[in-house]
Amino acid sequence: MLLDQPHVTFMTSLSRRIASSFKASFGDIVFGMEDGTVSIFGLVFGVAASTSDARVVLVAGMTGAIAAAVSMMAGAYLDAETARDQARALGASHDAKEFDAQAIAAELRAKGIAPEALDALVVAARAYPGLPGALRAAYRAKAEDADTSPLAHALWMFAADLLAALVPVLPFAFLPMETARYVSLAATAAVLIALGIGRAKIGKRRLLPTTLQTLAIAAAAGLAGVLVGYYFA
Repeated sequence: MLLDQPHVTFMTSLSRRIASSFKASFGDIVFGMEDGTVSIFGLVFGVAASTSDARVVLVAGMTGAIAAAVSMMAGAYLDAETARDQARALGASHDAKEFDAQAIAAELRAKGIAPEALDALVVAARAYPGLPGALRAAYRAKAEDADTSPLAHALWMFAADLLAALVPVLPFAFLPMETARYVSLAATAAVLIALGIGRAKIGKRRLLPTTLQTLAIAAAAGLAGVLVGYYFA
């Protein structure tokens, strides 16, 4: 049975919104994955160094993963909301100011813009007084359409942080203690290598240094956890 047109339209719109929010929240997703993996990896191996009971490690890891994900979600929401409020306040202050072509031309001249382009700007602004306001309104509308709500940022952060945090934890739910340690270490390393490669490709950074940096951060967290677990057990 073919889907009716309204349903198809709704699903298409929903998929586009999800893709748009994913793209806008990609920084939160990367940060959430790195934070979740690294912090819970350190916690898990710290607890694993002080006990031979896999259930203790599992409970500690699951508790830490959920608590960290909720905390990061709240932080992402507040950060996105603050940034959006600041952008709106800045836009309102610009709208309240009268467009001064000469002042803007002087500012652009100081930044090295060609004099011919500045002359054309001044002529256009004088010939069409409503043009600057229309351009500002169009740009603001486009920015608002592309903007992702603070809730979307928070939800992507929560999902990325929680899923990544579960990687070093889940082996202790299904495997014996000794085996779980090695599997957790290998799975965490695989996720961090993939994350480092992704960071390098998206940020146009060097592949090897970026990947090694990501692994080094996790290694430091794991070592800190083991030392704490060993000396304070």
